[in-house]
Amino acid sequence: MDTPTDLTNIDLTNCDREPIHIPGLIQPHGILLVLQDPTLTIIQVSSNTQVVIGHPPEALLGKPLSGLLDDPQIQRIQQCLTEDFENINPLDLSIAHLDHRIHFDGILHRWDGVILLELEPKTATGKPDFFDFYRQAKEPITRIQKAPTLWEMCQVVVKEIRRITGFDRVMVYQFDPEGAGRVIAEDTNQENPYLNLRYPPSDIPKQARHLYTLNCLRLIPDTQYQSVALIPANNPLTDQPLDLSFSVLRSVSPIHLEYLHNMGVTASMSISLLQDQKLWGLIACHHSSPKYIPYSIRTICEFVGQVMSAEIVNKEVTEDSEYKRQLKSLQTQFFKALSQAEDFLDGLVQLKSQLLNLVNATGAVICSSGQCDQVGETPSEEQIHALLDWMEPYLHQGLFETGSLKKLYPAAESFQAIASGVLALKISRTNRYYILWFRPEVIQTVDWAGDPNKPVEVSADGSLRISPRRSFELWQETVRGSALPWKACEMESVAELRNLIVGIVLRQAEELESINFELHRSNEELDSFAYIASHDLKEPLRGINNYATFLMEDYAEALNDDGVAKLQTLVRLTQRMEDLVNSLLHTSQLGRAALIRQTINLDELVQEVIATLKIARPDSGIEFRIPQPLPLIKCDFIQMNELFTNLISNAMKYNDKAEKWIEIGFKAVEEENPPAPYTFYVRDNGIGIPHQHFEKIFQIFRRLHGRDEFEGGSGVGLTIARKIVERHGGRIWIESIHTQGTTFYFTLAEDAAA
Repeated sequence: MDTPTDLTNIDLTNCDREPIHIPGLIQPHGILLVLQDPTLTIIQVSSNTQVVIGHPPEALLGKPLSGLLDDPQIQRIQQCLTEDFENINPLDLSIAHLDHRIHFDGILHRWDGVILLELEPKTATGKPDFFDFYRQAKEPITRIQKAPTLWEMCQVVVKEIRRITGFDRVMVYQFDPEGAGRVIAEDTNQENPYLNLRYPPSDIPKQARHLYTLNCLRLIPDTQYQSVALIPANNPLTDQPLDLSFSVLRSVSPIHLEYLHNMGVTASMSISLLQDQKLWGLIACHHSSPKYIPYSIRTICEFVGQVMSAEIVNKEVTEDSEYKRQLKSLQTQFFKALSQAEDFLDGLVQLKSQLLNLVNATGAVICSSGQCDQVGETPSEEQIHALLDWMEPYLHQGLFETGSLKKLYPAAESFQAIASGVLALKISRTNRYYILWFRPEVIQTVDWAGDPNKPVEVSADGSLRISPRRSFELWQETVRGSALPWKACEMESVAELRNLIVGIVLRQAEELESINFELHRSNEELDSFAYIASHDLKEPLRGINNYATFLMEDYAEALNDDGVAKLQTLVRLTQRMEDLVNSLLHTSQLGRAALIRQTINLDELVQEVIATLKIARPDSGIEFRIPQPLPLIKCDFIQMNELFTNLISNAMKYNDKAEKWIEIGFKAVEEENPPAPYTFYVRDNGIGIPHQHFEKIFQIFRRLHGRDEFEGGSGVGLTIARKIVERHGGRIWIESIHTQGTTFYFTLAEDAAA
């Protein structure tokens, strides 16, 4: 697309998208030659070549670069094209003009499919002296490294850069997380200081900040300059505006020039301060009259900026050293306490006060399974749950932090007095386990360099245009809804806590896995023992029974009534013993037999069980209720038949009411990703079970009544029922009111749903 070179009318819709990297213009303190790679043919040129080197731009187009530079210089350029441009720039170049040679600093780079060669006339002839560079750079760098704090380092930097360059004002300008800037250090001879003044994010739009990360130094020698156009206007290879992102001569946004005019600045220079490839701040230099800084001096300034960028982390690490030591001590307390706790959540609850001190918070909440343990000043539990629902998409690696919650979450305005700052840690990906810390609102008076709101002007044609503010006098604003920002060391403490919890959970999981393995092995051994013991006991029991029967048949006449009665008792006892052995054998076989899962119509299975039990008890007079059709499920048919047989037959036996009824039904589980899709139940209005016996009734051979009461029984029916349910991946439990009735509930694994 064609982009106009006249960008003086930037309206509201495109101000933040102003294409400042493709202005089609350069500043006039140098010339630009665009070369085709690899022939070094000049295909685009700045229109000021006649003034600077005495060659009309039209005469240069299509000509080889060798028409301007001699062979040794061409060879040096070709060699440089294979190297890192940062290490080879600037090149010492010269061009013959009339009876003398003009010396240039040549800045070479490859971009946008072409080679760009920028030539800035030297202010003095001769190659810069390395030892002079070393002398000028050594002192400021040494002072930077020796500065004990970040603030003192910034003070050193502004003084040294102003001494080296001679600018009227040099500032260190730091960005906050929202993009606003604040002057944290200043050295100036001007009457109006800018120290501690803030500047809104709109002063440096996003695209400008991006270019600051690409070009670490930017010079504007004279804000009153007349832009120099490129000929032709577009890159001939792409027919698009030439991308000047890496150009040192690139023309400046008209809005930025107007901004500098309004500040009374005629020359400026900025040096980028980077952290992790992000713009941490700027060293900003201002002058009230035109001022050109030679490339050699700019190189020193850029080097100072790079050293400062590297030292920022070191200075921030040394600050608050005592506070960081306290945080480390607290982390040790957490490690000891959580390592000894059976459950890490219980351990956290026991460390409530330390939890506040860990990040210097005034309130904290531990959330687990929908419950909240609160300490200090916090929002209500209802507000916390709503906040967690909103926060979920904004978590980054399990963390969320803000110093002004209401800007992101308007509902927080109702509790901003106690929770304007929020730091949240998600402990589990699968469970709703969180720790949240809160800080109260701190009402602040912020000093702005003029009104931070850009005024909107109406042009003669009626269009809207953003105009940079004209006043930079102190303008104060009262800010509400913001808390003290969370420090990097506090964020690190939270990350350490998460790592500690994860380590403890993994260790506990390993211990649980080991216990489960031993339990599984023990159960297998018990099943094997029960099977062998019951199988081997059956033969001698059968022999005792047979011999007792033979004695009664063959020697009945020789025995008196007491002897016969004793033999009858012996037969009865051996039959009962055999029933118990058979029950034990059946129970052990349940654990050994493989499940044969198939889709079963539970309605038909239950009706079949009821019909069979009615035949066995034709006079029971029981009403069977099935409120709704039972679902299709995947299960072992034989074991599921036995499960319902045991539960329904128990309900029939243990009922002394005149009007007896049994209800068989199910409930769908209404929750996201439930462990089981249905909860089944068998309910009766029988004799009920006292609460203290709820667990005992599932123990093998355990009966709550006499041997002959309620039709007797071996006491293994409910043991078998629980084993069947657990083998199907579910669980069984009971609810009962003594004398009023009992309900047995059970679930099956999620894959049981057909």
